[in-house]
Amino acid sequence: MSSSLLLRSSSSKSSAVARRLLSTAKLPSALEERITTALSDMKAAGTFKTERVITTPQRSSINVQNSSTPVLNFCANNYLGLADHPHVVSRATSYLQQWGNGLSSVRFICGTQSIHKDLETQISEFYGTGGDTILYASCFDANAGIFESLLTAKDAIISDSLNHASIIDGVRLSKAQRFRYKNGDVADLNEQLENAKHCRVKLVATDGVFSMDGNIAPLRDICDVVERHNAVLFVDDAHATGFLGPTGRGSGEYAGVLDRVHLVNSTLGKALGGAAGGYTTGSPLLISMLRNTSRPYLFSNTLPPSVVGAAAAALDIVSNEETRTPLLNSLWTNAKVFRQRMQEAGFVLAGKDHAIIPVMLGDAKLAAKMAEMMLERGIYVVGFSYPVVPKDMARIRVQLSAAHTLDQVNYAVDSFIAVGRELKVI
Repeated sequence: MSSSLLLRSSSSKSSAVARRLLSTAKLPSALEERITTALSDMKAAGTFKTERVITTPQRSSINVQNSSTPVLNFCANNYLGLADHPHVVSRATSYLQQWGNGLSSVRFICGTQSIHKDLETQISEFYGTGGDTILYASCFDANAGIFESLLTAKDAIISDSLNHASIIDGVRLSKAQRFRYKNGDVADLNEQLENAKHCRVKLVATDGVFSMDGNIAPLRDICDVVERHNAVLFVDDAHATGFLGPTGRGSGEYAGVLDRVHLVNSTLGKALGGAAGGYTTGSPLLISMLRNTSRPYLFSNTLPPSVVGAAAAALDIVSNEETRTPLLNSLWTNAKVFRQRMQEAGFVLAGKDHAIIPVMLGDAKLAAKMAEMMLERGIYVVGFSYPVVPKDMARIRVQLSAAHTLDQVNYAVDSFIAVGRELKVI
């Protein structure tokens, strides 16, 4: 028997044994019944989530499993179209070949290569505020590590009510006292800071862009209140980095307050190449504390070299005016055309001045049905419902990209109008 046949035979036997071992571990009946009921309830309410399988690289036109024709993707975080950009892919490939697949280690043991320090420096220079940067496996990890490391039981976190789930989870890990203010409500923020005045350190946490609504935080007004109370401002800019603001520096640049924000967490997995990775950038003193105490950093493998290379290439593109400007012009033209035509057609849209444009529908089953019908017309969008968004606020979150052509944008609008009329949404 050939070596390849022996390997396949051994592999299939091992898989069969693994399946038998797993299948013999019987769940407690109470857990099995509760989970079965919960999943059935989700399906009945239209909130059960399934995953469509893509069989091509991420781009504006993709192939989906069990679909005979390509579909147009209007639900990716690929804002600048860099997920399959040739320079990004080429750099990722070269780093993979030169630096290997991974480090098999966390950063402080033997997981730091020169390319990791180079990328941290590149990110710090991108913001230009004289700070330092620490890399994480994801922005979720960055948010999970920041509050517990920097705050104590004598301190306070004042968090926007619509902050991302990763911020909420990060706050839960901290012993700091918790206060919450109404979404984007600066007056309520001021009131909550007054309520927290007995605390030693007060940290205000907000998304730069609220991803389910496409709303941009009023950072200029927030900065005024934060400074009045001698507090610290933390911004999660995952849905802004690379494309919001005149040079893509994010919501702080958009509001003209980049030098008034103490800490920014963001991602390398959206506009900046679409792969993975996150970071915290800001005060060198605070970054040093995170390197020494942030658990997701201390106990997670370092970023793979290919991801580092891709992110570095994406930052090069965004940092260069000649390569950045055409991408930003295309993105914002697409967003303007889509919003204007959809509003004229009678759709209720959320958000403003962003490439996230939610089509508000209310009912979860309606959102799921509309997404299905849009796919039949060659438009890939997804219905969002509880618990991702509040109950009775289901929607289809459309996300525009610089990679979309105007013809693709107009076809998407035409499809929404046809399906919307069929479902009596408009």
